[in-house]
Amino acid sequence: MKIEGAVRNARALLKVQEEFGDFDSYCWRFVGGRPKLNRWKTTREIPASSPESETFSKDLKRRGFSFVGPTVIYAYMQAIGMVNDHVVDCFRHGQISKANREQIVAQVPVKERDRKGRGKTALSWQ
Repeated sequence: MKIEGAVRNARALLKVQEEFGDFDSYCWRFVGGRPKLNRWKTTREIPASSPESETFSKDLKRRGFSFVGPTVIYAYMQAIGMVNDHVVDCFRHGQISKANREQIVAQVPVKERDRKGRGKTALSWQ
C-alpha cells in the first residue's frame, strides 16, 4: 500500500505543481506565507496536529494524496519551518522568532518568478 501510495502521491504532486507552480507555494498558503510562531513553555504543550495541519491534510487527500494525516503533516510543517514549536526557553525559539521579525516572506507569482529566472521556490526571503 505504501509503494502504491508513493506512486499516487508523485502523480498528485505533479498536478499540484501544475496548478500552483511549485509545491512550496501550495504548502505555505496554509499558514498565510509566514511561519506560525508558537510560545510553548513545556514540550507537553506541543500538539500532535493543528487546525492548519488538519486543513492541509484534508486538502492533500482531496487532491489524491495518501498517508498524509494531520499528525504527519504537522511534523512536516515543523520540519520545513512552517511552525516554530521550540519551547520558549530553547535558544532556537528566540533565534527563529528574531529571524522571522527581520525577514518578510512574500509570495512571488509564478509568472513573475519565471520572468526573473528564480529557482523553484515561489517564496522569497527579502
